[in-house]
Amino acid sequence: MWPFAGSLTFDPATDIPSLAGKVVLVTGGNNGIGKETVLQLAKHNPAKIFLAARSASKAKDAIASIKSQTSEDVDIEHLPLDLTSLPSIRDAADQVISRADRLDILVLNAGIMAVPPGKTESGQDIQLGTNHVGHFLLTKLLLPHLQRTAEQHNPDVRILAVSSEAWNMAPKLDTILSTEKLTETGPWTRYGASKVANIMFAAELARRYPKLTSVSLHPGVIKTDLYLPSTGANVITKYGLMLLGPLMFQDVKAGALNQLWLAAGAKKEQIVNGAYYTPVGKLRHNKWATDVEAGKRLWEWTEQELKKSGY
Repeated sequence: MWPFAGSLTFDPATDIPSLAGKVVLVTGGNNGIGKETVLQLAKHNPAKIFLAARSASKAKDAIASIKSQTSEDVDIEHLPLDLTSLPSIRDAADQVISRADRLDILVLNAGIMAVPPGKTESGQDIQLGTNHVGHFLLTKLLLPHLQRTAEQHNPDVRILAVSSEAWNMAPKLDTILSTEKLTETGPWTRYGASKVANIMFAAELARRYPKLTSVSLHPGVIKTDLYLPSTGANVITKYGLMLLGPLMFQDVKAGALNQLWLAAGAKKEQIVNGAYYTPVGKLRHNKWATDVEAGKRLWEWTEQELKKSGY
């Protein structure tokens, strides 16, 4: 698992216990490590999996592919979700609440990376808005459902925010919390900002709702469709990835291991609430996860951004 030495050995086929009765939601579940996460969890008899994705056709194809590798009887439902649209997020949360009486595992996996500058419908930077603000609202709307699950069905409810070691490229917090300043930075800086936000969000969520297990994670360096925008815009990046990719990248199956371990493989007592993990199951000190004031500021900023749009 270079460069993350010391990771544990984990096989989803044998090390994930039965998920009987449990309900799972994975955003971005139609491809990449999101799809692999749905596939591996589907093999352990969950009551239901919501596969959240924008494209109905891609979701349909993904569900058919997963069922062909598991069982036609497994209950996987497409959950329409556009993380740049607050109404879409609200509708998705309403659908989950109406279609399932519990929610045990929430994997905030979807994201975009190093795309050109732009804004969401509600006015945030497109990367921060998609990767953080959209997931923040989805989680907020589902929190009563998650808490009720912990109280009535299962004390081990988990929320995973998929971050990245790209957090190292993030600017200062004041820039992250200023759409104007953030827009003036480069695509990788904006991506780093969104990944820092994932880390701070999971940590602050754990502080505010300690009965839920909330963590952030780096999945590893994986060759997925996320790299398409950056390779198309930068010739050096494109050919660099062609030359070095085989040495740098894990495949998707390996890339999903960290979130699978955190979602279902690890016992609750093995996980430090609010922490940041690298593959596989490696607890890492992260300054943003432990910065209480920064986490509070991000949370309050996000609430204000949503309030401007009536959410």
